[in-house]
Amino acid sequence: MAIASPAAQGTIPTDARIPLVLCLGIAAVSGAAHIGINYTQYLVGGLIDRYGFGQFLMGCFASIESFAFAGAMFLYAPRAHKFRPRRMAITASVLIAVSQIACAWTAVWPLLLLSRVVTGFGFGTLNTAVNVAAGRTSQPSRAISVGISLQVVLFAVMNWTIPTIGKDGGVGAMFIALGLISGTLALGMLPLPDTVEAGTTGEVQHDVPPIAPGGWPVLAAMALFAFGTMAIWPFMERAAHAIHLPATTYGLYQGLAMALSCLSTFALTIALARGPRPWLLELALMTCGTMCAVLTTVNSQAVFAVALQLYNISWYITYPLLLGLAYVHDPHGRLAVRTTGTWLVAQSLGSLAAGYVAQETAGYGVIGCLGMGTCAVAVGIVIWFQAGLKRVTERAPLTAAVATGTIH
Repeated sequence: MAIASPAAQGTIPTDARIPLVLCLGIAAVSGAAHIGINYTQYLVGGLIDRYGFGQFLMGCFASIESFAFAGAMFLYAPRAHKFRPRRMAITASVLIAVSQIACAWTAVWPLLLLSRVVTGFGFGTLNTAVNVAAGRTSQPSRAISVGISLQVVLFAVMNWTIPTIGKDGGVGAMFIALGLISGTLALGMLPLPDTVEAGTTGEVQHDVPPIAPGGWPVLAAMALFAFGTMAIWPFMERAAHAIHLPATTYGLYQGLAMALSCLSTFALTIALARGPRPWLLELALMTCGTMCAVLTTVNSQAVFAVALQLYNISWYITYPLLLGLAYVHDPHGRLAVRTTGTWLVAQSLGSLAAGYVAQETAGYGVIGCLGMGTCAVAVGIVIWFQAGLKRVTERAPLTAAVATGTIH
């Protein structure tokens, strides 16, 4: 397995400070990019209640958006270092807002699917902007963690308000609310850079090397993590409903989970500023997978509530740390964009699988337990990949000494 260090692949910023205004911009884009993933579950529940769509159709509804999200990122990935994050983000936000609001007045299935393609492509554009902007800082995983810690503050509030909006105004009101929020967040994206990687608008890149081979374990780990932990996500509210937990109470629990996730990601940014945290990724990854099994098999509302907190906290720790491995391999952000795209493809497949299994078995336990197994495999891949990184790091001083003639 060939692992290329950042130094070997090109020049990256050396200033360890990340401006607060840039963190706010990253938070705005990241929040807008993940609104679909976080709140599709409420739209799924609302559409089922209002129009009587089946679970498999709702699995398609969620997965089409995720596929479009992933498709956009794979389309952008080879040229990620050439894009202007601010321009991408604001354009995508407007597109998403228009598409979401338009859904409030249609119950036609083909039009709903078309809207998911449009919003998914917009979310993919936003997330590409996040990865590119973070990749131009000295500590990408830390920049993403700071953005997430601020993003989840917004999500905590939304998890308390969106279910209430749905209860009072129906699924149409939720579509309108999500569209307006997406449009408003565009204002927070103004601090993002509007230049290509070299730092001057319009400059063409010629000196960025291709991605070194050996990055596939990061993609594999993300795929297993996403399939295992996100397959159940569009139906999480339905799983709560199955144990007689009201949607509004579930929203309160999710809001609390977002608040605790904010604290945990903020603590993560402080920890990462002081250096790597051994075994934190593996622990968070396995915890998240285990909670999937718990959430889909328990009958106790109290246990469900605790598991929901641990699920969210561990997810928001795992995600930036996995992207951190991608940035170590390719500091220009191209592998990170592909890694996020892989996450969306795996999630889409998981949503389809969850919808089919739920319809055939009248439950979600099978997919939850399968998720725990895929996360265990992902842990093994992460351990193997990090061992390879360590070997390369240990060999680097010797290689440099031989190249300079200081050792023979």
